[in-house]
Amino acid sequence: MVRTRIAPSPTGQDLHIGNLYTALFNWSVAKKNNGKFIIRVEDTDRERLVPQAEIKILNSLKTFGINYDEGPDIGGPFTPYRQSERLSIYSKYIRELIKKGHAYYCFCSKERLDEMRKEQIAKKQQPKYDKFCLNNIKNPEEKIKNGDKHVVRLKVPEKNEVRFTDLIRGDIKISTNEIDDQVLIKSDGYPTYHFAVVIDDHLMQISHIIRAEEWIVSTPKHVLLYEAFGWEIPIFAHLPILRNPDRSKISKRKNAVWVSEYIEKGFLPQAVLNYLALLGWSHPEEKEIFSLSEFIEKFELKNVNPVGPIFDLTKLTWMNQQYIQQMSESDLKKEILRLNPIAQKLPNKTLDKLIPLVRTRMNTLKDFEKLTGFFFTDPEIKPRNEKEKTIIKELNKSLKELNTWNKDAIFSVFKSILTSQEIKMPILYYVCTGGEKGLPLPDSLEILGKEKILSRLEKLQSSL
Repeated sequence: MVRTRIAPSPTGQDLHIGNLYTALFNWSVAKKNNGKFIIRVEDTDRERLVPQAEIKILNSLKTFGINYDEGPDIGGPFTPYRQSERLSIYSKYIRELIKKGHAYYCFCSKERLDEMRKEQIAKKQQPKYDKFCLNNIKNPEEKIKNGDKHVVRLKVPEKNEVRFTDLIRGDIKISTNEIDDQVLIKSDGYPTYHFAVVIDDHLMQISHIIRAEEWIVSTPKHVLLYEAFGWEIPIFAHLPILRNPDRSKISKRKNAVWVSEYIEKGFLPQAVLNYLALLGWSHPEEKEIFSLSEFIEKFELKNVNPVGPIFDLTKLTWMNQQYIQQMSESDLKKEILRLNPIAQKLPNKTLDKLIPLVRTRMNTLKDFEKLTGFFFTDPEIKPRNEKEKTIIKELNKSLKELNTWNKDAIFSVFKSILTSQEIKMPILYYVCTGGEKGLPLPDSLEILGKEKILSRLEKLQSSL
């Protein structure tokens, strides 16, 4: 059975947009092959652990419809799904690895390691552990009994070669002379990522390891561990890393990185997923807008481009606008009310009339408040010249005389003033709303109502 996973670390505010990207591809491969998608929380970095981060990560996945089959909150056949609850498992397997001669205890101090690396760099050598404890400590058990601080390291064979195949990048090989004797168990007893990930992926029967390209350099260490235990090596696929327009790795200095930020800014989950699907992959029919079910049907890992795609917020915003236009009015109304509490102040009928107007002008759901601000508060309008003062008076007088209050009658008044005063529409927009563009003005005034509009104009005229 195809079994994929993501293993987020709860050391940030929420799920990183890069993790969502990886989750989408893992989830899609599982769904396409009638497999299982698993969430495993890698919470062994106790110093950087953020309270409530795990809950936020899981909630974000659910918000985006990336539903998992097994995880820390729903369980599964390979529970527990938090690494901090699997320490006895790691302890068992590290003892086995040491017994087989593939790992060893290291008692070197931080000071010795720092000095060793300084000397290696000075000699223009690759910084890596020099196997001092492997070659010089004859009775490590005695030192452990005495309470000496220690770690456990992987014993990397010398003058060998590690080979593996990546579904996206092809065959990869690396000399073991370039691989460090990686720490597997830290001095606090917790496993490092490199050890725990191999143990967990094997025991949870993960068939495909689909992760970011930054882990390619670590994969040879993982392959050595699989071989040391005599386990079947899973299928590897390393996705390209999302990048800023300047080709740097995506960072919060240039883009929002937490997925909750995109929801708060008014991006629709389905639009974000559609956009992420196109980063490093192209629809065979060159479509840009498509459903998740269509993505699952068409997607193939082998067709992912290994070159890091640019995360373009402008393109994502355009795609979000396309999704807003496609939504039913009832669904759009629900989303507007969810994200814009101020919309709840409007009468239901008024909001219903506004939906068709805002739909084509909203790039994100948060644009609703900006577009409709003058519906909630009287705009602060300060005439910038005598002509605008004249226009305010003429507009007040003409609208007062209207017997029928609808957009057509209001537009006739506007047309007359535009001609008589020889002005453009933005000036009328300014004296009515305080801005120079936005929702269709005649429609907006019809919805606001004659009484409110005249009250504002009277107040404005009296201040001249």
